[in-house]
Amino acid sequence: MTHPETTVGELIALLSDCDRSAPVRQAMNPFFPMAHRLAQVVQSVDETGRTVVYLAEGKDEHTQLGHLPPEVAVALAWQGPVQAPPRRPRRTAGGK
Repeated sequence: MTHPETTVGELIALLSDCDRSAPVRQAMNPFFPMAHRLAQVVQSVDETGRTVVYLAEGKDEHTQLGHLPPEVAVALAWQGPVQAPPRRPRRTAGGK
């Protein structure tokens, strides 16, 4: 089973609606969602001879920026929306 891959043209089209001055980050690891700073774009050739472009994170310790914002993880379907539990009435000091 092959998975469809996003092409450079499709990525450019997706990015064309974004703020051109916004930083680019990678969302990684759906089981422990983290945000990473994008550092490099590398073009290469895969084992079948097809040209492939890789987006890579940086090497320094500041590349991993921390946890992915929950709304991003939800938008990526990496986790479901979380709702606060229903509030119960507070008990008074007298135990009633």
